[in-house]
Amino acid sequence: MKIILGSGSRQRKNILERMGYTFEVMPADIDEKAIRNGDPKALTMALAKAKAEALLPRINEPALLITADQVVLWNGEVLEKPETAEQARRFLEGYAYHPPRPINAVVVTNTASGLQAGANDENTVYFRPFPGDVIEKLIGEGSVFSQAGAFSLENPLIAPYIERFEGTLESIEGLPIKLTEQLLKKVQEDG
Repeated sequence: MKIILGSGSRQRKNILERMGYTFEVMPADIDEKAIRNGDPKALTMALAKAKAEALLPRINEPALLITADQVVLWNGEVLEKPETAEQARRFLEGYAYHPPRPINAVVVTNTASGLQAGANDENTVYFRPFPGDVIEKLIGEGSVFSQAGAFSLENPLIAPYIERFEGTLESIEGLPIKLTEQLLKKVQEDG
């Protein structure tokens, strides 16, 4: 069955390619700020489901649609993609004091049967303090503005400051492999 990745995320696309899947990319252009919830697991799940709902009318053939969302929980605060340089700076400076916890929701929808399955996943990253010049380089290159919590562990500027992490690299990058495969299997078997 055809697979559709309902995301414009480069990281998610790369992970799905590494998993060996052939798929189509179809970003869901929804107003993420219109969906709010203080619980990071509930928020990411609501966003992943909203992306699926927005995309389903555009899909005219049997497919497995994968949608996902990620936020970062930091010291009790839910961090999304930073909107300003000041916000990105505050996120990155703060990680020396409290480890960020990337939280994902993945939803897989079988467009033929209508079955949908979703689940959350979370991780923790421990960083050494980022020097001010590294933070400014990260802000200058701009990638921080497309990443929940303003970081990607694959960024060569970030890598030297990773002390350790709990979870998987793919999950921290936004698409947990094991969970995604379980959900794909579930919506196919239950049908």
